[in-house]
Amino acid sequence: MSTESVFISVSLLIILSAICSGLNIALLSLDLNTVKRKAKLGDRQAVKIYPFRKNVHLSLASILLANVAFASAAAIILGDTLNGFVAAALSTFLLVIFSELLPQAIFTKNALQICSNFVPFLKTVVFITYPLSKPLQLVLDRFFGTDDQKGLHTRHELGLLISDHLDEPASELDDDEVEIIKGALQLSEKQVIDIMTPVDKVFWLNDESVIDDVMIDHIKDSGYSRLPVFNKKLSECYGVILVKQLIDIDFDDETLKISDIKLHKTKSVGTKTALDTMFRHFIAAKTHLLPVTQNNKIVGIVTIEDLIEEIIGHEIVDESDRSFSKTDRSSHHQGLN
Repeated sequence: MSTESVFISVSLLIILSAICSGLNIALLSLDLNTVKRKAKLGDRQAVKIYPFRKNVHLSLASILLANVAFASAAAIILGDTLNGFVAAALSTFLLVIFSELLPQAIFTKNALQICSNFVPFLKTVVFITYPLSKPLQLVLDRFFGTDDQKGLHTRHELGLLISDHLDEPASELDDDEVEIIKGALQLSEKQVIDIMTPVDKVFWLNDESVIDDVMIDHIKDSGYSRLPVFNKKLSECYGVILVKQLIDIDFDDETLKISDIKLHKTKSVGTKTALDTMFRHFIAAKTHLLPVTQNNKIVGIVTIEDLIEEIIGHEIVDESDRSFSKTDRSSHHQGLN
């Protein structure tokens, strides 16, 4: 064999060995669940490589068999051309540098894209080595199992993953979306007592209250759109008054008792209710305001606005908040008669 033929043959075998070595490390570096999720989302690269990553033992057996064959052939050709020691030293150097080190460093940089580009090569290798690689796959699957566990993340791990998107130009999520997702993930760790408004800071009416011109002025000044109605012992909530129901009434000439006003029924929640269940409570009660009870006594209220503020991590300041701070509001007489 001429020197030129030896050079071409060895170069080709080293390149093929390098591809096998790179695919070996790249395929293992791909997380099966991540590839599966991307494939479900329509990522073409993930769709192409998923079968090979799913049957990883078959793929690895095929790649390693081909890699050994290519490396051995290169060493044999060099051994026929050069003396034993030189051939061994040269083949070792070429295989370590060009068939192992460089391809593994290159292929792991963008493993999914590179593996998908070499899918035809993978198919060919699997087909050729199938009589040997398939029995090896069955043995490996028998002793080590298949790599099909879902590998779910904990809540804290998800929070860290989401935080990685902050201040990242390449991320599809903006900072507001990241904060909202993080806030939602933390809901199950918090309870209603953490966000409720204590009853001593709530503008509420009792079942014996009378709404006249003085009372309606207090209600207007409060800035609230909903008013809960409790009994004086704070052991029962009769419902919620929508302030908009009172707009068309002339209280200079008319006085209303609570019994004259339509009350919208609501349901109470306990102070230890987890926040991640609160949307279901609001939906079931068909109201935006729920009384909070502890030991059969009303100790505060929680609104859907409180829950949203907890998720987004910011207080929602509306028009009335600009005029009345919570401190100002709490100075109003509570449980007005």
